[in-house]
Amino acid sequence: MHIQKDALQSVNTAGLDRHEAEFAFLADRLTADGVDVEALVGDLADFQVAIPSWALGAGGTRFGRFSFHGEPGSLEQKIDDVGVLHALTRAAGAVSLHIPWDTPTDYAAVKERAAGHGLSFDAINSNTFQDQAGAARSYKHGSLSATDEAVRRQAIDHNLEVIEIGGRLGSKSLTVWLADGTTFPGQRNFQRSLTQTEDSLRQIYAGMPADWKLYIEYKPYEPNFYSTVIQDWGTSFMLANACGERAYTLVDLGHHLPNSNIEQIVSTLMLKGKLGGFHFNDSKYGDDDLTVGSIKPYALFLIFTELVFGMRNNPQNPDPAWMIDASHNVKDPLEDLVQSLEAIREAYAKALLVDQESLAAAQADHDVVTCQELLQDAYRTDVRPLLQCARLNRGGALHPLRAYRQLGVRETLIRERGKNTVATGL
Repeated sequence: MHIQKDALQSVNTAGLDRHEAEFAFLADRLTADGVDVEALVGDLADFQVAIPSWALGAGGTRFGRFSFHGEPGSLEQKIDDVGVLHALTRAAGAVSLHIPWDTPTDYAAVKERAAGHGLSFDAINSNTFQDQAGAARSYKHGSLSATDEAVRRQAIDHNLEVIEIGGRLGSKSLTVWLADGTTFPGQRNFQRSLTQTEDSLRQIYAGMPADWKLYIEYKPYEPNFYSTVIQDWGTSFMLANACGERAYTLVDLGHHLPNSNIEQIVSTLMLKGKLGGFHFNDSKYGDDDLTVGSIKPYALFLIFTELVFGMRNNPQNPDPAWMIDASHNVKDPLEDLVQSLEAIREAYAKALLVDQESLAAAQADHDVVTCQELLQDAYRTDVRPLLQCARLNRGGALHPLRAYRQLGVRETLIRERGKNTVATGL
């Protein structure tokens, strides 16, 4: 489905007067503090987050999955759903595909459909953590790290095929996440596993076009519970350096042990020019893949504070690729994604408000109290009028979630698709 501009404008009308008053009040205050409000709104409007093709259906766990009515049953319908998100938020301008879950059958038609929604194709993701139908070898005992050379060759070839698929769509980067690891002590030799993984990644890197990037993701545990081959950012960083200058570490907010200082990790990687991408979600216990900002919003703000500093002061680091990686076990997937997009841009807006010069001066004076006050003053600012202005300037919804419900998007999708469709890859 497509959201019609006149319908969206009609929904927006009801709240415009209040928005304009709230925006004027905030803009006056920020201007008095020396903030270029127009430039700030422009930065927010330009900030785009990719939506993964696997996030448009209901999520699940090892124990079960509860489907959601009107799920997209094809890649084309998934693109339509991202188009709905982008029309409402003006922040979801790209799609990230997972292969083989969403391998196109008609590339020209898929590209045309995406372009019709104003969407491009972001990083493309390989899958060697599941055995695929018809595959000659199993990944039960590893993929890129497997002891069996034939299994490693199959996993490498799959990644090279994914690069070829992405190239036909206009993607310029490959994300690799491995489930490789062990569940019991002594099951594998750590050094051999790491060496074989490095060799496999080098071969994949060598097969990329010259203008492509390789993003290497890490995760401390799950599905293996004793060791994971690429278990932390240091291992990913080491492997990226081994591959070459166009290989980078990818940070997923859920892929850390509890209470990890993710903002410090981000800062270090940007200093070294190796932060390639970011997967947004939130967690309470582990890789929970919860709605962004639903559990630790202040931590998200602190991470963005370091990201903003890095984007301003680390030209050696490329612009990171942003993507949501969440699982919607009990929510409407589109509503969950709207909430995540709002939380991401809210944290970004607050980080942009941090007075970096005053913060640097307070740090130099060891004025810890002022350092905290500067951060928390930005964090406590209600930036929602700025986000609303950024959306309105690009033709989006004043209140995306409210508009989604008032326009009956889910009801329309159920009428079009029925109640029994299941999104691929889930």
